[in-house]
Amino acid sequence: MSRGAKINTLLLLLVAALAVLPLVFGMGDHKEEPFTGADAEAETAITEIEPDYEPWFSPLYEPPSGEIESALFALQAALGAGVLAYYFGLRRGRRQGELRVLAQREDGRDPTAGAPGGAEESAARPNRPAERT
Repeated sequence: MSRGAKINTLLLLLVAALAVLPLVFGMGDHKEEPFTGADAEAETAITEIEPDYEPWFSPLYEPPSGEIESALFALQAALGAGVLAYYFGLRRGRRQGELRVLAQREDGRDPTAGAPGGAEESAARPNRPAERT
């Protein structure tokens, strides 16, 4: 097993443990709703401390049920993960392209050979300005 595969397996096991351990040890059994979000717990703590507290702002959209709220949160998380994955993939692709060009230059090959508008095409065309139509 390669080093990268070992790290990925370890990370996967760690994430699974974070999801399963609270269920195994019964964390939150004493609560009516054990896995409510931090917003709900903060609201409960604030109303216990200051019963007359009024929020400064109200939500722009209040989903009709908790299931829809959870679905919207999951959609938001998925979109964020997609944007991050695209960004990191783009960075990696650019870095790999730069490394490939540097390796070709070190080997004495023309990095533009075979690319559209590269050395092969420019050698086939005489050096003259672009034609106007």
